[in-house]
Parts: sequence; structure tokens; C-alpha cells
Amino acid sequence: MPERIVESFDVKWIDILDEKGNVDESLMPPLSDDEIKKMYETLLLARTFDQRALNLQREGRLGTYASILGQEASQIGSALAFEKTDWIFPSFRESGVLIARGYPLSMIFQYWSGDERALKAPADMNIFPISIPVGTHIPHAVGVAFAAKYRGDRIAASAYFGDGGTSKGDFHEGFNMAGVFKAPVVFICQNNQWAISVPREKQTASKTLAQKAFAYGFEGIQVDGNDIFAVYRVTKDALEKAKSGGGPTFIECFTYRMSHHTTADDATRYRRQEEVEAWKLKDPVLRLKLFMHKKGIWAEQYHKEIEEKSKAVIDDAVKTAESIEPPDPRDIITYTYATPTRRQMRELKDF
Repeated sequence: MPERIVESFDVKWIDILDEKGNVDESLMPPLSDDEIKKMYETLLLARTFDQRALNLQREGRLGTYASILGQEASQIGSALAFEKTDWIFPSFRESGVLIARGYPLSMIFQYWSGDERALKAPADMNIFPISIPVGTHIPHAVGVAFAAKYRGDRIAASAYFGDGGTSKGDFHEGFNMAGVFKAPVVFICQNNQWAISVPREKQTASKTLAQKAFAYGFEGIQVDGNDIFAVYRVTKDALEKAKSGGGPTFIECFTYRMSHHTTADDATRYRRQEEVEAWKLKDPVLRLKLFMHKKGIWAEQYHKEIEEKSKAVIDDAVKTAESIEPPDPRDIITYTYATPTRRQMRELKDF
């Protein structure tokens, strides 16, 4: 018998806004001028937050922090596509997602100062605690999505992770369950090219990360992660598909980590500066600014006003975070067992 192809797939690449501020009108999502301005203002707020967090860490006022510089469009473009009823499962590099969803800035600073109480999201926000272990939250998002489908709730869940997360077993287990049960979940991978010091090409032999979804029976899409319009559109479409019974989607946002992995890392030891400089030309804030300027909705005065407003908001958030009463030391043991043991009480007292 002759050979035959039993299965094949194509990975789509989506981009709308180029580096010079030009857009493909046929793909442009329907956004008003006010919505575009909101995108720009959120990008600036997130970038201002990021810089302040780095400064505070160097002053010893925050702990180890993971910068989002260069990845803002992947985070904010996707986050703005969600409805309040959707569930979000962030990893440790999603400050921009939290900011776009309205998470209190003071609580984000509070968390990075080492106070875990800040991970208890406000009651009106369906945002799970930040996952520091790589990829372990992916099955959690699938579980919530499966439960929503079982209950008949028209909502979706989403898990954020990096390219390094695709190398974890949790990734494959979560994807397999999502595909089998057609769970309404959207997987968003920020492929920033580096899993700490391991480059993308040494993590997998796959030509793209997006193609991994096809092995589990659903679509994978690759999108320009520095193009906020493309990220927004692809996420919006994936969420609608999920809520309409079409099952999961895997979105690979092709972006770049402009800063170090965290403040505990030195990327200059393994990464060429020429690579960083090349990616600076793809800056997500700059290309949106160029588009808005051509459209006549950006001006220097407008930019300065937004910058000053962002700095003032961040200043207030830092003051609030640093004025919070420290946690009770007894909380270290209060929730370990139903009743603290005598040994725990004695050791805490001695400490």
C-alpha cells in the first residue's frame, strides 16, 4: 500500500502593527480612539511600575523581582481582552497583566516585598495567586475551565507562562486534558527567547512552540508579541471560541526579555548585547506611539501628562504598600496544621 499523510497542520503567524507604526487594516480589531489610548496609558503605567520596582529592589525595599520590560504588549494586549468573569492564572512575570486587570498596585508592591497576604485578590477579581514554580498552574487553569464547562458557565480560564514552561511535565499534562475535554481555556506563552540562561533553540527541537498544541488536538497560533493589536485580537478570538464550545487555543507570543531574568540574574554572562539592541527596535510602546501619532491621537503634551500621572499613581501605591502593618509572626505556623503543635509554638517563641 502507498504511503499517505494521516495528519498535517499549519501554524498561523499574526501581526497587525509593524515597527514603523503602520497597520494592516484588514486585520485591525475594532477599537475606538479611547480604547487605543487606554492601551497606551496602561503600557506606560506598567513600564513605570516596572522601573520603580527595579529601583526599590536595588534599595533593599523589595525582594527579588522579575522585570517585564519589552513584554508589555503580550501582557496588556491579552489582559484587556478578558471579561471580569474569566479566570486568570499568572506566573511570576505578569505584573502587566495584573495592572491591566486593575489589581491594586500597592498589593503588587506588597507581594514583591515578601508579603504573601497581597496574593489574596480583591473579591471582584478572578485572579489566582502568582505561581512561582514554573508551569505548575497550567493544570489548575484547565481544572477551572473544565469545571466551568461542566456547570454550563460561559466563561474561560487562561494560564500565562514562558517558553521555559513548555519544557515542564505540567504543560503536557494540562494540554492533554484540555484537548481531550475541549476545556474553555486559553494558554498564553510569552516566548521571550530565554528560559533564564537557556536559549529557545536549546529547549526544544520544534520549529515553533505553537505547534505543540496540535499534538493535543487543538490550535496553536504564533503572534507578534510586541504588537498589542495582534495580541489583543488573537486573545479575543480565542476567548470567544472557548466560550462557544470550540475548545482551547495555545497562543505563542513571540517577544523578548529586555532585562535580566530577575534581579538575581546577570544576563550579560550568557547573552550578546547586539541581540538586545536589535530587539530595542521592536519596542511595543514605541510602535504604538508611532501609530497613534500618525492617527493624530498622540502628542508630546499628552505623553508627558500620562507619564506624570503614572508616576504619581506609583508613588501613592508605594506609600500604601510600605505603610501596611507587618504580618503576625505566628502566621508562619498558624495554617500548617489544624492546631499548632507545642514544638512549633516553642520554636517560634525561641526564634
